[in-house]
Amino acid sequence: MLSRSAERLYWLARYLERTENIARLVSVHMNLLMDLPNGVEMGWLQLVRINASEQQFYEKYKSANEHNVTRFLLIDDTYPCSLFSSLSAARENIRTSRDLLPDEAWEQVNEMYLFVKNNIDSVYNRSSRVVLLNEILKGSQCFTGLLSGYMSHNHPYRFIRLGKNIERADMTSRILDLASLLLADSRSDEMRQYETILWVNILKALNAQLMYRQHVRSSVNGDDVLNFLLLNENLPRSVSCCLAEIAGCVNALPNCDSLPEEVTKLEAYVQTIDTRQTTQAQLRGILDSLQNKVGELHNRIANNWFMQGIREDAAAE
Repeated sequence: MLSRSAERLYWLARYLERTENIARLVSVHMNLLMDLPNGVEMGWLQLVRINASEQQFYEKYKSANEHNVTRFLLIDDTYPCSLFSSLSAARENIRTSRDLLPDEAWEQVNEMYLFVKNNIDSVYNRSSRVVLLNEILKGSQCFTGLLSGYMSHNHPYRFIRLGKNIERADMTSRILDLASLLLADSRSDEMRQYETILWVNILKALNAQLMYRQHVRSSVNGDDVLNFLLLNENLPRSVSCCLAEIAGCVNALPNCDSLPEEVTKLEAYVQTIDTRQTTQAQLRGILDSLQNKVGELHNRIANNWFMQGIREDAAAE
């Protein structure tokens, strides 16, 4: 398998996972704000912070209101991590990889892209925005099902799983980093009063509320939510489960070099995290470190498999 092809499949999965994550975050946040009174500090800017894009946002917009944030995150084609930009990049990657994927996969991504392109103005109206986001969520799940059911579970499929789980682990760590603010001693009385609703929102953002109730079997509280989303090995969007999926892919791919050992070290690092034994500031430091380690793992994956084609071209010249 060519390294260029592997890279396109890897990034196809990352972009589609990013598309789904943004759609889910905006959808859940819209519902959350309807349950909270004015004064609770969980405005629209929180979504920009999750994506570490505050500086980019304020370069274009003066205030972080609903109109500006939804435009920035959903349809701003100058922001590379917006839903439309991510979906456009996914479409280009799958267009140039059609010989490796079922025809239905290309059709699904293309239909999602055309749907968003033809309904860009709908993001400014809440009811229309809900319809658009629901279509994106359904389309993303349909794409995942198509690949699982139609595609051989070989090396191309493993690179797709690898990209998807790197992106998931990164997004989960970002959401938990922001959620750690809910544990701060300086949080307002309003924040404390609606704490349960906010933690439920964190679970919903990762589609984990039902699984939390089944596995934890206790009322929703911060420490249990954080540990569940970090350490539960059976929850698809938990950090531990994502790393286990990554380990399975890396071990099955050729020329993996020292990557299996590095993934094992990262898994061990996550297992040492205990939110009950850390302060809020320490927890934020741990989660920042986790995000950096996931980023470093991506770099190692890229250097190991995707830079090979560039090196071969350079050698040929």
